[in-house]
Amino acid sequence: MRILLTNDDGIRAPGIIALHKALEGLGELVVFAPETVQSAMSHGITYTKPLMVQKVDVTESMSGTAVDGRPADCVKLAIRTLWEERFGKGEKPDITISGMNSGANVGINIIYSGTVAAAIESAFLGVPAIAVSLYLKNSETVYYDRAAEIARSVIDRVLENKLKPHNVININIPVCSSEDAPMPKLKVVDMNAGADLGKYDKRESPDGRTYYWATGDGMSFADTAEGSDVEALDNGYVTVTPLDYVLTNTSEMQMWKQRLEN
Repeated sequence: MRILLTNDDGIRAPGIIALHKALEGLGELVVFAPETVQSAMSHGITYTKPLMVQKVDVTESMSGTAVDGRPADCVKLAIRTLWEERFGKGEKPDITISGMNSGANVGINIIYSGTVAAAIESAFLGVPAIAVSLYLKNSETVYYDRAAEIARSVIDRVLENKLKPHNVININIPVCSSEDAPMPKLKVVDMNAGADLGKYDKRESPDGRTYYWATGDGMSFADTAEGSDVEALDNGYVTVTPLDYVLTNTSEMQMWKQRLEN
């Protein structure tokens, strides 16, 4: 099995390094990831400038291609062009794994997330994908290697069930506060639909201009639904949420047809 490994924190981020290590033995790992941090870039892609690429050695055991673009760029470029250059015409990855992101991607954060966007871009192009994120708290030391081992266990369970070409699975690992943290229980849950409670601090630059700086921890929401990804993750569960990139509101299609087509 050939695995496209990507992320949104950048090719040298601790999350992707730890996940690469944990995934060894699962298949051939091929890394195409952003050159720089691309957090919260959502599904943006690059059209107005070239995408520069270079091969880099990240660690003794991990090398890959750094792309001067966004997460969706990395996957789109890899599947449409770079993969065939490496493996031959018509070849595609067997699966894309995006992560491990430094920070949870639950609730509305799924929409903002570059990590999830990379997975969705892959599925849109016919390669099933898994997004992996790690819940962080400022007061906790982060044990990326153990979190990645937990993620690998969950990924293995997901892969026991044959994924279809357009499937996207979103995995979130709870706070991992020790190097021997026990394996958390797992819940398959809905995406929470409540708005976040983030605000903006008004500040003044040294030259007198006004600017605003986003505040908040990204995990405070106006509403947290019972049984949602936000609730389960906050309670220490690994969350698994199947996603879909089709945004049509099918429940209202007939109403709008009746109003506008007659």
